[in-house]
Amino acid sequence: MKTRHFATALALGALSHASWAQPAPYPGKPIRLVIGFAAGGAADYVARSMSESFGRAMGQPVVVDNKPGNGSSIAADIVAKSPADGYTLLIASPSSISVNPALNPKIGYAPSDLLPVTKITTSPLVLAVNPAAGIGSVPELIAAAKKEPDKLNYSTSGNGSAPHLGAALFTLLTGAPMTHVPYKGGSLAIQSVMAGDTQVTFGTSPSVLPMAKGGRLKVLAVSTRERSPLVPDLPGMREAGLPEYHLEFWYGIFVPAGTPPAVVKKIFEAARTAMQQPSVKTGLAREGTEVSLSTSPEEFGQFLVSDGRFWVDLVKNAKVKVE
Repeated sequence: MKTRHFATALALGALSHASWAQPAPYPGKPIRLVIGFAAGGAADYVARSMSESFGRAMGQPVVVDNKPGNGSSIAADIVAKSPADGYTLLIASPSSISVNPALNPKIGYAPSDLLPVTKITTSPLVLAVNPAAGIGSVPELIAAAKKEPDKLNYSTSGNGSAPHLGAALFTLLTGAPMTHVPYKGGSLAIQSVMAGDTQVTFGTSPSVLPMAKGGRLKVLAVSTRERSPLVPDLPGMREAGLPEYHLEFWYGIFVPAGTPPAVVKKIFEAARTAMQQPSVKTGLAREGTEVSLSTSPEEFGQFLVSDGRFWVDLVKNAKVKVE
């Protein structure tokens, strides 16, 4: 009898303990921040510039994980298929969210598989050429491309990347055909222009500007219609002779769909805290990138609807294809 009472007491105690057990507070372990491009490019620079401050705000280390390939689709697919627990995050551009799904209907994920948290940066692209190409202005580039169609090669950080779309818009507006050569990241694309394997790129500011300062690239203009305060020494496209051209791109944080709202809120607040640190703002501005934060995950989601239409329309109108 005493044995039976003792067993019952143990069982009741276990039930009582279980009823009071609380889930472990988030986050309780390091966080993985996945980016879809190789080290040295703009996405990598943004991620590494903010990761330390982001980790402090989260209370856990943040590990940057480069998964380049397929215009950042590999990284997006990894995150989309990861557990929705807040421990695997994606830094993405329009490539992952709008362009790649429009280019490839058979892609392994849908935009709805990724939940928007916040936009973190925005910046123009920079049109640059190999100094040995003998091209000193936008009109000269247009003339050279028209004189010998498809002879000039332009490098990008992958199919569907912002540089790819930047060049596609340029070709659409000017009728100056060039040949696309995609790479697995911005740094590789820039290296190809410096080596002379390709002649032109619409590169991201962090990839292009340091090489331009060293004389290894010649920069012609920024991709916005007017001059950008981020790169004040370069003309905008209107001043450079192509007033109808305007393009800028952004990076944002995404998590797998189904991530709990409280976790999304924690990531959102930590990202805002990190991106507003003076050291982060200064470091990004030095490379031609501006901190640009959403007011809420919902506001970022609404922005993506209209922004997505722009990129999808560009893919269709420029007849961009996976090469």
